[in-house]
Amino acid sequence: MDRRAQGTAVMRIILIRHGRPAIETAPRKNHHGFRSYIDEYEQAGLDPASAPPEELQDLVKELAAVFTSGRARAHESAKVLAPKAELIANPLFAEAPLASPRIPLLRMKVPKWAVVARLLWHAGYRPGIEGYTKARTRASEAADILMARAREEGQVALVAHGYFNAMIGRVLRRRGFQRTGAHRVRYWNAVIYERA
Repeated sequence: MDRRAQGTAVMRIILIRHGRPAIETAPRKNHHGFRSYIDEYEQAGLDPASAPPEELQDLVKELAAVFTSGRARAHESAKVLAPKAELIANPLFAEAPLASPRIPLLRMKVPKWAVVARLLWHAGYRPGIEGYTKARTRASEAADILMARAREEGQVALVAHGYFNAMIGRVLRRRGFQRTGAHRVRYWNAVIYERA
């Protein structure tokens, strides 16, 4: 649907987290195991049993193109979600990276490791990975791309990654967009940003 043809002249940007990846999502690991898990997770594609909700499919069914990071789990999610749309892969939309903190003798489930790693990343722990400042700049550049397409088409969707989607969302809010929904750690989570 062309939102401009209806006289709304509203830009709509839909940020969608990928579906469940084809990897165990909560195994218990030590810090060495978590380091390996990060690499395995980055390589994992979409779990074939992870289908997008019908209401999400309805939300994007009219789109001619959908952006994605190109990571297997995001690209395959976009393909399942919008099978008729052109997929535009851009590594700019990749997830903000994590590094395994060296905490010996500790075994935790992967989601807890991810929380610890994300907190340490914000505090400056970035051995060999992109830091917060660079990721924030990348989020601003990602927002520029999405806004340019939304100006042309009226609406655009990105199927990418939870934390980086939230970073893009913060940029959009600063630029005057209103948010519907919330960024949650949930597969197929969608948040809509709109601005006249």
